[in-house]
Amino acid sequence: MNEILKSLHNRRSIRAFTAEPVSGAHKRAVLEAACAAPTAGNQQLYTILDITDQALKDRLAETCDHQPFIAKAPVVLVFCADAQKWYDAFESAGCAPRKPGPGDLLLAAADCFIAAQNAVTAAESLGLGSCYIGDILELCETHRALLCLPEYVVPAAMLVLGHPAERQLALEKPRRCGLRHIVHENAYRRMDAAELRQMLAYKAGDKPYKAWLEAFCARKYNSDFSREMSRSVAEYLKFFE
Repeated sequence: MNEILKSLHNRRSIRAFTAEPVSGAHKRAVLEAACAAPTAGNQQLYTILDITDQALKDRLAETCDHQPFIAKAPVVLVFCADAQKWYDAFESAGCAPRKPGPGDLLLAAADCFIAAQNAVTAAESLGLGSCYIGDILELCETHRALLCLPEYVVPAAMLVLGHPAERQLALEKPRRCGLRHIVHENAYRRMDAAELRQMLAYKAGDKPYKAWLEAFCARKYNSDFSREMSRSVAEYLKFFE
């Protein structure tokens, strides 16, 4: 296995960092790697917000589901799906552009996530830990105001980076589902209850599968934060109708 593959397989989410700052050179390398990512039509349909204000970090730690480690992270990046800048460029040049629609948002979100994953991979290669914060998609009205987001910009992902605390390095990376359940050949294959159980049963550990699944559904899928995320995304989508 080559070094890139090792890095991809070994990387896990890090939620505790040392007090050591991330050097300017490393931070720039991560951002340059993000901007080197594949992008639709070379448009780079994203904007990266480098959050350096500690008061803003503190606020995001609260608004993103009360996670104090966000405030302590040396680097906090918000990756925004950006359908605004090209629209503004077209309009300023008199191109008579149509309003951005849902397809533009999805394309921008794809660009955004690819760039973010490039940043994660670059950070790992530099010995930095990282963690995605999906909760940035919650509280649409709050985050739009907090980050001064115009109509056609959506904060698709947040990433925190830093030097991993020793206790984090000792943790084992969670197992992933088997390839046979994730990769379908040529067409989507809807799995029945038996195969779904085969795919997920290892996650239950010593608990009865049904009890574990019910608890997981309540904690994640039916949770208040999950409902709020759907509400917030629906709010963002209103601008793209």
